[in-house]
Amino acid sequence: MVREKRFFIILMMLAIQSLSYSQPFNHPGINQTKGDLDFLKKVILEGRQPYQAAFLRLKATADTPFRIQAYAHVLRGPYGKPNIGGDDLRNGANLAYDNALLWYLTGEKKYAGKAIAILNAWSATLWDFDFNDAKLLAAWTGHLLCNAAELLKYSHSGWSSEDQDSFRGMLQKVYYPLLRYYYPQANGNWDGAIIHTLLAIGIYLDNREMFNNAVNHYLRAPFNGSIFKYIYPNGQCQETPRDQAHVQLGLGEFAGAAQVAYSQGVDLFAVGNNRLALGFEFTARYLLGELPSCYCKISDRAKALRDDYEVVSVHYKNLGIALPWTQQAADSIRPKASRSILSSVREITRKGSSQQLLDQPYKNGYISGAKFNTGLKPSEDAIIVNPGESVQDAINTASVNNKSVFLKSGIHKIPQTLKIPSNTHLSGNGAATILFLDPSSASRDVMENANPEISNIKIQNLVVEGSNKTDPGQDPNSTRSYRGGYNRGGIIFRANKTGQIDSILLRNVTLRNCTYNGVFISGGSNIEIVDCDFSENGGNVVPGPKLQHNLLLSHCSNIKVSESRLSTSPFGAGLVLDACNNAVIQNNEIARNAFHGVLINESARVLISDNLIEANDAHGIMLPFLHNGSKDVTIRLNLIHYNAGMAIVSYATSRIEYPVNTMVGNTSSTKQTLFSNEQKIFTGDDF
Repeated sequence: MVREKRFFIILMMLAIQSLSYSQPFNHPGINQTKGDLDFLKKVILEGRQPYQAAFLRLKATADTPFRIQAYAHVLRGPYGKPNIGGDDLRNGANLAYDNALLWYLTGEKKYAGKAIAILNAWSATLWDFDFNDAKLLAAWTGHLLCNAAELLKYSHSGWSSEDQDSFRGMLQKVYYPLLRYYYPQANGNWDGAIIHTLLAIGIYLDNREMFNNAVNHYLRAPFNGSIFKYIYPNGQCQETPRDQAHVQLGLGEFAGAAQVAYSQGVDLFAVGNNRLALGFEFTARYLLGELPSCYCKISDRAKALRDDYEVVSVHYKNLGIALPWTQQAADSIRPKASRSILSSVREITRKGSSQQLLDQPYKNGYISGAKFNTGLKPSEDAIIVNPGESVQDAINTASVNNKSVFLKSGIHKIPQTLKIPSNTHLSGNGAATILFLDPSSASRDVMENANPEISNIKIQNLVVEGSNKTDPGQDPNSTRSYRGGYNRGGIIFRANKTGQIDSILLRNVTLRNCTYNGVFISGGSNIEIVDCDFSENGGNVVPGPKLQHNLLLSHCSNIKVSESRLSTSPFGAGLVLDACNNAVIQNNEIARNAFHGVLINESARVLISDNLIEANDAHGIMLPFLHNGSKDVTIRLNLIHYNAGMAIVSYATSRIEYPVNTMVGNTSSTKQTLFSNEQKIFTGDDF
């Protein structure tokens, strides 16, 4: 019943959005509509708090003397070095919006005059942006300038048509050409800000195509550019391991974009089970003193609360949804805030105090992999290995003496590929145990089977680090695997005949940053992968992109992959089954991969059930035809949403069933699936 209700709500939301994508824009209608602004006037005149106090603080700021200094060339480098004209533009954009809002609320011409003077000065002067942060600065300022212009244009402010045309020219000739290609390869706060400004420009210019493009990017961008790439299903953000100032900046920009879209009837707050709210709650919870479950070490840098919480707090409060941590953060900022309080006001407010809790994060594969602070103990028969001691010697001894190997906390740097014989039971102390192949080693793979025929392998409770270093640095985005210039595979087990490899268990393993496959098992049977986190594996090294993945199983049988996370492959898929049979893929998070979420080639008797499959850059689930096609495939009870391709695509699959899946937001069209009997062999361009 809950699933059916949620699905109905999603369908209604998409129907409303579909209408909104084509209807004329409401004006004024960027941060707020005319109804919102008129309601804001009313509550200020009535002396309601906190609005009247915020209004007075805004007046005090706007009444401060300000010298307009416009530049033809605005230069801003990383972290503001160099900074020529950047602060002048940013301060000017904020003051233009402040004054335009005060004009709209008070009718005092002095405020309109100040806002007009700022817009006119920059419109007549600005030619271009340059240096590292050019796009970022344009994105930070564009939506502020558009909000000011929108308020002036639709309020009889005295802004001349000639000056309005000059402002339009600045947007069309300077801002839009710089921003229209986005920059998703940067940390996600960049595209959050760019989307924010492009939505505002689209509304001001009455350009529906521009607006819709920004909405699509918000939902389905590659790299770090979409809401689903920036905020993970547990609420953790892409920049969480970087620092909390950038996290809040990114959240604030995505929230700003959602606010703008909402003014035009497009609800980006609600997508992904209120994904934006999950990100705010996760971050506010940490900044206010609690430690949420996370896949990374949360950065403790720059923990001061920013003024980014008000609009989200107000939006969800109006809906009757409680965000306790976001509310607390907003409450702590509010006594010093001004415009953020006023510009968050909506005409429709919830009456009464009843508040329902936000739905809990998705449980698929949550939290998977090696755990932090586990305190795991070795078994009585274990050979204990300290960092610096030989892991290979311990494995060799244990395998012939029916013992296990326990790697103590620390970095276990191995000089060459570990050779895994039969009866290997290898474990560690969770995330505190890191198995790391020496970057100077001539070996490619962290571990491989010692013989073509092995059995009874258990690897659990440890991290396999595929990078050429174990410290990701302050900005993990700059050290992603595809930027490292190295070639590394993870766990690679290959047999010469089907079934030579038997009984493989991987449990609570985190395996990351391999440019080749993360896990590749060929010719195996009775394979169980449970509660593992395979991420950032599968690069563009030889043999090339789309051929290496987080998890690749080839010519294997009797497979179970459950409660795991298969995410963020920079060039591959989350999971590939190639010529496999009898596979159960259940309760996993398969997300943010640059290729398909799940790719099934020439396989039989496959069940894909109860998975979260989201934000992959191709299809959610792909079953191509190669020779015979796959057969006996059941896809059921999955949430498959906001992939850049379709939810499910199948060619010449014999006996495929797909009951009761929730499929929404995949592709920018309404068609979510494709089932074809055509025996079509794709070219590279088709994928």
